[in-house]
Amino acid sequence: MARKRKNTPDSVPLKHPDRSGPSEQTLLELAQARGLFDEAKRREEDNKRKKGSSSAGSDDVGKENDDEVEIPPVVERILETLLWTVSLTMLHFTLDVLVQNQYAMDLSWWEVSSRAALAFLVFALLFYVLHPHSSNPTLLPGLPARFQSPLRQTIFFLAGTCAGCYLIHITNKYSYIAVMSRAPPLGCIWVWSIIELNLPLALVSLTSAVIFLRAGGYDFK
Repeated sequence: MARKRKNTPDSVPLKHPDRSGPSEQTLLELAQARGLFDEAKRREEDNKRKKGSSSAGSDDVGKENDDEVEIPPVVERILETLLWTVSLTMLHFTLDVLVQNQYAMDLSWWEVSSRAALAFLVFALLFYVLHPHSSNPTLLPGLPARFQSPLRQTIFFLAGTCAGCYLIHITNKYSYIAVMSRAPPLGCIWVWSIIELNLPLALVSLTSAVIFLRAGGYDFK
């Protein structure tokens, strides 16, 4: 059975709350009196100015570093020439070794290295002159700028097509001595020319070599 709660109205005095407001200063009033809000605002502005000056200084340092790292166009062209020339020389060295092994010749590493060194000099000169670069926009002086790129593409197209067809011809018709001496440089010129061509011209050049192979009755060796 639930226990009944006794009503004792006289034990708890009832009265209205005091709505007259605080008799002493509040924390906000004390902070305003001491100027804490103004001081905090000044500190915030000082921090913003310091951050802005530090970020501007870091941008200046970054720009200075970029200027220091930037490579002159002529130096970049020379480095690019060396990179490509070394790659073509390695290809020439590999083709030279493969051709001599194909004909079961005694391999002379000194002769192979000498021919590779000579190929390095020739390819460096050709690449430096013919390869398009920002420091070398003009291939033929006096020719308008809009014809410079088509001129390069024409040169590489003719070089690639002729090198490919002639390589097919000598490997089928010439003696092994002629093949060993001519196949490595022709193979390098063929590969380099196809790389320099844009995709449509490269496909046309390769198709021309295939047509020459089939029409001439040649065979792969």
